[in-house]
This record gives sequence, structure tokens and C-alpha cells, in this order.
Amino acid sequence: MDKLVVTSMRQSAGKTSVIIGLAKALNKKAGYMKPFGERLIYRKKKLWDYDAALIASIFEIEASGENMSIGFHPAKLMSMLDEEMTKQKLLELLSDAGNKKDIVFIEAGKDITYGSSVYLDAISLSQYLDAGLLVVASGNEDTIFDDITFLKKRVQIEKVTLLGVIVNKVANINEFNDIYLPRIQQLGVNVLGIIPYYKELPFFSVNYLADRLFAKIIAGENNLNGIVENVFIGSVSANAVCKEPLFQTKNKIVITSGDRSDMIIAALDSQSAAIVLTNNILPPSNIIAKAEKMGIPILLVSLDSYQTAKQIDDLEALPTKDDKEKIALIEKMISDHVDINKLKLEK
Repeated sequence: MDKLVVTSMRQSAGKTSVIIGLAKALNKKAGYMKPFGERLIYRKKKLWDYDAALIASIFEIEASGENMSIGFHPAKLMSMLDEEMTKQKLLELLSDAGNKKDIVFIEAGKDITYGSSVYLDAISLSQYLDAGLLVVASGNEDTIFDDITFLKKRVQIEKVTLLGVIVNKVANINEFNDIYLPRIQQLGVNVLGIIPYYKELPFFSVNYLADRLFAKIIAGENNLNGIVENVFIGSVSANAVCKEPLFQTKNKIVITSGDRSDMIIAALDSQSAAIVLTNNILPPSNIIAKAEKMGIPILLVSLDSYQTAKQIDDLEALPTKDDKEKIALIEKMISDHVDINKLKLEK
């Protein structure tokens, strides 16, 4: 059984998307684990890491959240597990994830150092599980080259097997190939592929937003696949916001309070993708009925407008299991730009 720790030098590099694309391209029986959970959602009254829940849904992996992640909170892990106990727990997770599988993808935390204090960083995972390391690099070209240079030195010191690097979200592939790729190859790093920036991928669905905000859906539950491209905070008058050209676009969400009936009606009339109501304030029942009739989702959250907008701004755009087009694009992205034959696996 092949074991592959997938990590990135920086946050939001696209690890989960790369795993989805690779798993489909390799066409093997794949298992998955995310030892250090971070993007929290609730599924069947249990806490899951979003990435783990997504992979389990796409690849029909029968597992519970606790069988894919050791934990979610650093302070709790520090008080419960020492290094040896963490190693044993990891081996137990691997045994479950690898049962009757050809390959297990072990997704590390948000970057290569994340989880170091609780022995769950990518280097430690590779050492404890005797797994190869696959690194996703992204950012501007100089940053990518710096990161890969540092990575090469680090893996030599730690004596882990670097199976390869995938460079993701590159703005100008021709320039990168001409200037930076030869330098990276001189380091002796196996570059599996260079993936261009896809303008379709940074946007997320209303369904994903509802999951990540722990929102209660009070209308439009059957229309959660809309794409969110713009976010408006309804802090001014409805007349003022209606003068904004972007407010008339369909692929937007509007964040406002449930007692702002004028703003909610304006958002409905302009065919918003969804409306996020803050502070747990419900609008009048006739407005909820109108949204339901129009098929526009209304999400209710407990946070205030500023906190909600900040949380949305911090989200990394990932697909849901129902985002068929985005998943197909991810699969094509890997097949077009990554040479999986360069990934030297055992089988």
C-alpha cells in the first residue's frame, strides 16, 4: 500500500483539490486521513474536518470523522497525547484508512509547519508513518522558488522522502518554465507539474458557505448550488446599495440583519445567490415566504455582520460533493498539467 503525505509550503495552496484530482487520475482504491482537523463542520451531530467530509463523500469512503482525524484543538491535544501516543494513534488511523486500499492520502495541516507543537506537522507525519511527501507550492514566482529551496534543505536534514512538488496557481506558465523551472530542477527536485491559475476555482457555493458558517437554512434549501462571486454588507440604505452596479449581479450574497426588511427585499428583487442574516434575527414571515417562492436561500447565523464578513473573507474556496462541474474541472486540471508517472509509487 502506498502512503502519501500531502502538504503545502503556505496556506490555501490547493492541497485538497490536488488530492481529489490525483485520486481520480491514479484510478486506485484510495483511502484518506486528515490527522489534524481544522475546517470544522457538523455531520450527523458529530464534528468533522471539512476536507475529510468532502473526500469521504466524493470517493464514498465509509468512515466517521473521528476515524479520519485525531483532533481539532491544539491545547486539547497537548494535554491528552505525548509524542509516542500520537504516533500510535496515527498508526491506528492509517490501519483503518488503508484497509483494502491501494493508496492512502494523508493530508497535513494548512502549511508544512502547522501542528508541530502536537507532533502532527507534515514532516512528523512522514516520519511516523514511513510515507512519502508530496508538496504543493503556490504564490508568486520568487516565493515559490524560495519555498522549494528551503524545502529541499529541510527534507535532507529530516531524512524524509520527497516524492515530488506540484506548483499550483501559476499566473504565467511560460515565464515560470523559462526562468524558474530550470533552477528548481537543478536542486534535484522532482516537479510533477505546473498548474495555471483557474479563474473558476476561487468561487464557492452557497452550500459550502452554509456548512462553514454553521448556518440555519430558513428558505431556499433546494437551491444551494449557486456560486458566490461577490459579497455585500447591507449596512447602508437599500436605495444606496441598489445604485451599485455589482449589486445587480446574480452571483452575490448580501449580509444584513433580519430586521432590515428593506435590504432583504432589495436582495431578493436583485436575484441574489443567497442572503445571510446575522445576530439570529428572523425577518417577517412574509419575507421568508417570498424567498422560498423565489428559490433564494436565506441563511441565519449567530455572528454579527462584521464577524460574518470576516469569516467569509477567510474561507478557502473548496467544492462540495454536489459541485460536479468544479470537481470535473479539478480532475481535468490534474490530467492536463500533472505527470502522474513521475510520482514513483510502489505499485
